[in-house]
Amino acid sequence: MKRFVLLDTTPIPENGGALCLFEYGEDFVIKIQGGDGGQLMNTRMHGSEDALAQIPCRKVAGRPNSRVLIGGLGMGFTLASALKHLGKTAEVVVAELVPGVVEWNRGPLGEKAGNPLLDPRTVIRMEDVAKVLQAEPQGFDAIMLDVDNGPEGLTQKANSWLYSAGGLSACAKALRPKGVLAVWSASADRQFSDKLKKAGFKAEEVQVFAHGNKGTRHTIWIAEKLKG
Repeated sequence: MKRFVLLDTTPIPENGGALCLFEYGEDFVIKIQGGDGGQLMNTRMHGSEDALAQIPCRKVAGRPNSRVLIGGLGMGFTLASALKHLGKTAEVVVAELVPGVVEWNRGPLGEKAGNPLLDPRTVIRMEDVAKVLQAEPQGFDAIMLDVDNGPEGLTQKANSWLYSAGGLSACAKALRPKGVLAVWSASADRQFSDKLKKAGFKAEEVQVFAHGNKGTRHTIWIAEKLKG
């Protein structure tokens, strides 16, 4: 019988909490320490994390020296998908606030996603994605955000800014002309679609299966910047 085996615990900066990495049979699972037992992510169900990069990166892959930003490394599947769908001269910047998550991806998690941190196109920034966005106006062709559970059910209150009018405006400013913003969420949220439109995006909700073609579905907003 499979059981959860705790491999490591790492603190979340400026949060007071911690993340826990578990081994579960052949898979790995990340949970919040002291949480309700729910999984933040696991290596078996990552279809929506793949799609979070696949959809926007396909749209910008043909641009010369395309440059994209991923908010949240997670288990590396979004990064791996971005690298798969971008050209050899692309650059993929990953903003990750938790150093332990990066170390896990360099260690036990790496092989599950194909070791995307070893790709020379990958650049890791150990800081809040909000700071990266604000520091680089028109710096990216696409931005992919997977820093929490989405606009609803936030695990960190500090992340709420990203989904606010100010945060979405910062995303628009950080995108190059006709850039693409992709936002992952555990559930749909009609109000968030309206926020994207008010921030100057043409947005659509895409429903994606978490694993295969059945079971749990997640929401990805694909928002294209309308003006320069």
